[in-house]
Amino acid sequence: MNPIRNSAKAIIIRDGSLLAIRNRDKEGDWYSLPGGGQNPGEELTTALQRECQEEIGTGVQVGELKLIREYIGRNHEFAEDDGAAHQVEFMFECQIDESYSPRNGSTPDTYQTSVVWLRLSELDQFRLYPKVLGTMLRCGVPSVPCGYLGDVN
Repeated sequence: MNPIRNSAKAIIIRDGSLLAIRNRDKEGDWYSLPGGGQNPGEELTTALQRECQEEIGTGVQVGELKLIREYIGRNHEFAEDDGAAHQVEFMFECQIDESYSPRNGSTPDTYQTSVVWLRLSELDQFRLYPKVLGTMLRCGVPSVPCGYLGDVN
């Protein structure tokens, strides 16, 4: 059995748009929040800083923890490919420098093709994961300090 993996993610919203990683698979483009896996002995906020530097080419100012999502692969549509996966994602509200222009960082993920701004009002038009984010973020970052989403996709 695979160990449970912790992951730190950045919710970055500017001028009504969400900063997202554009990825490509056999079905086409899909989108996710910047961030990734926590290494042993590394704090979540440090992991988030490192992952954003690698993926979006800039550091972030990590703010409040807003959402916690659990992903148990066998319970979702990708069970055939990642049924053994069990990941807990900690989503933080983050800020970046006003002069930032979307670009890949020095070490993008395998499926990553670019970094883009997605209009919050149009999130339902994109294959954004987890899917529930599109609905939740259309009105901006939740104002509650933190909400546990459970095993959702």
